[in-house]
Amino acid sequence: MAHTWNPEQYLRFGDERARPFLELTARISAANPQRVVDLGAGPGTQTALLAERWPDAEVLAVDSSPEMIARARAVPGILAEQGDLRTWEADGEIDVLVTNAALQWIPGHLELLPRLVEMLAPDGWFAMQVPGNFEEPSHALRRELAANEPYAGHLQGIAAPASHDAATYLGALQQLGLDVDAWETTYLHVLHGPDPVFEWVSGTGARPTLQALPTPLREQFATEFRRRLREAYPDTGHGVVLPFRRIFAVGQRLA
Repeated sequence: MAHTWNPEQYLRFGDERARPFLELTARISAANPQRVVDLGAGPGTQTALLAERWPDAEVLAVDSSPEMIARARAVPGILAEQGDLRTWEADGEIDVLVTNAALQWIPGHLELLPRLVEMLAPDGWFAMQVPGNFEEPSHALRRELAANEPYAGHLQGIAAPASHDAATYLGALQQLGLDVDAWETTYLHVLHGPDPVFEWVSGTGARPTLQALPTPLREQFATEFRRRLREAYPDTGHGVVLPFRRIFAVGQRLA
């Protein structure tokens, strides 16, 4: 089922969403790459950090969302093109290929890794990050509510993110000939404002569910989802703590 992205909603927590990208790309030791690609780049704000790091490189943002790419095309220092991560092909070898918080939307994405690695130049770098928090209340409560009527009949076949553990990505990339560093981190994001966890998931994991519902049911679903999230993530008086596990792997292709 088709769904759209809202760059403004996604960027409401831009600093928190940028932290994993920064920690991921910090492990890339490419000295002077000529071609850098960010697959699933969203609005390009993080891709711009790659252009700042490697100012002599051609830096390309690729995303399937026309809304996100329209935003990325306005970001200085990078190129941007619309493309589906599942089928996009490079027109030459890539020195650094980054995919951050994108593969989780593709069922069976381990099967994509050989094609992505094959695009790398000798000694090229591949870096990926995916969320690993899909059993947390922010996702579990949405699934429980979505399984109930009157919602369930509208939510068959919606996109649902999923990922593997760090060891699985480590092994898969090693089998493809990369020298790999894999790890995971759980961030404790302290969020502020009314219903901040709902606002967070509305820009990412809950987006397909909300968009699939007709307007009256969407409002009803959102009201109940907010209530459940407030119970699961109470305000401590210092903000709402959202634990968020993320899984990373960085590898260099052995020449």
